[in-house]
Amino acid sequence: MHSSTSWLARPFRERATQLFLGILLASLATVTLLNLALPAGHPLHVSTYTVTLLGKYLSYALLAVAVDLVWGYLGILSLGHGAFFALGGYAMGMYLMRQIGDRGTYGDPVLPDFMVFLDWDSLPWYWLGFDMAWFAFLMVLLAPGLLALVFGFLAFRSRVTGVYLSIITQALTFALMLAFFRNEMGFGGNNGLTDFKELLGFDLRSDATRLGLFLATGIALALGYVLCRAIVASKLGRVSVATRDAEARTRFLGYRVERFQLFIFVVSAMLAGVAGALYVPQVGIINPSEFSPIFSIEIVLWVALGGRATLYGAVIGAILVNYAKTVFTGVMPDAWLFALGGLFVLVTVLLPKGIAGLLAYRVNPQRSARKPDDPSTSPREVSA
Repeated sequence: MHSSTSWLARPFRERATQLFLGILLASLATVTLLNLALPAGHPLHVSTYTVTLLGKYLSYALLAVAVDLVWGYLGILSLGHGAFFALGGYAMGMYLMRQIGDRGTYGDPVLPDFMVFLDWDSLPWYWLGFDMAWFAFLMVLLAPGLLALVFGFLAFRSRVTGVYLSIITQALTFALMLAFFRNEMGFGGNNGLTDFKELLGFDLRSDATRLGLFLATGIALALGYVLCRAIVASKLGRVSVATRDAEARTRFLGYRVERFQLFIFVVSAMLAGVAGALYVPQVGIINPSEFSPIFSIEIVLWVALGGRATLYGAVIGAILVNYAKTVFTGVMPDAWLFALGGLFVLVTVLLPKGIAGLLAYRVNPQRSARKPDDPSTSPREVSA
C-alpha cells in the first residue's frame, strides 16, 4: 500500500512544491479575507468582479500546467489543447443550460432557448443525462479524455512527432471549431451556451457563489499541480524526459514509448477539460471561439513566457499574460495585441528560459546553469 501511494506523496517533500502550494493557499485566503471582511469602500477591498477575474486567471493557469506537462516533459508541442479546454467547458455549459429549465426566455422546461428558436422538437440524444450533475462532471473528464485517447493512439502508434504532430493538433481544434459553429450541431452555433442561472442549486450571480468558484478553481489548480509533479517525479516522468531527449534510444532500451506518451497526453487533456469546466460558470459563456487555433497558440506562449518544464512557470506565465491582456485592453484597446507581441519578443530575447529560469538563476546560479530536465539542453528542442 505504501509503495502504491508514495509517488503521490513525493511532491509534498519537494521544497518548490511546498513553496508553490504555500503561496497559492495564502493568496486564496488573502483574497477571501479582503473580499469578505472589508467594506466595499475600503481601499484594500477585493470586489466580486476582481474575484471572478482572478478565478478566470486560475483556470487558465491549470490549462497552462496541462500544456507544460506534455510540452515541457514529453517534448510534444500541442497546438490543440484549446479543444480539450473547450470540450470540458461545453460539458459544463450543457449541464448549466439544463438547470435553467422553464426560466428561459421561451419557458420550455426541457429545450434550451436556442433550440426553441431553431424549432427543434426534441432534445438531441447527446444532451441526455446532462440534467444530472454527476454525469456532467464525468463528461468533463471523459469528453476531452476520449478524444485525446483516440487521437493520441493513432498519432503515437504511427510515430508522428515534432512539427507534424503540432500541425495535426492544430488541424483538430480548427475542425472542431468549424463544426461547433454550425447550428445543426446543437451547441448554440456562433452564440454558444450562455445565460446560466445556477450551479448545484447555487445562484451563479451571487457574491458567495462567485467566491466559492474562485476557491474551487484554486484548489483544482493545487491538486492538478501536485498530480503533475507526482507524475514528473515518478518513473513515468523519468521515462518521459528520456523520450523527449532521445526517443530512439529509449525505444532501444525496451520501453514502449507510445504508451507513456498516450497516458500523459490523456491526463493532460483531462486537466484541460477540468480547467474549461471551471472557466465557464465564472465567465458565463462558452462558444466556438474557445476552439480557435490562436487560443491554443496563446497557451503555448504562456508556458514559454513562464518557463518550460517547471509547471510553476506555466502558472506564472498564464497569470501574468492574462493580467497584462486585461490592462492593455483597457489602456490601449486598439493596440493591445502589439503590446503583448512586443512583450513576448522581449521575453524570448532576454529570458530564453522564461521567468522561472530567471528565478532559478537568482536562487542558485550554478545549479540552474544546467538542470537535468531543462528543455534547453534537449537535442529534441528543434522538433518540439
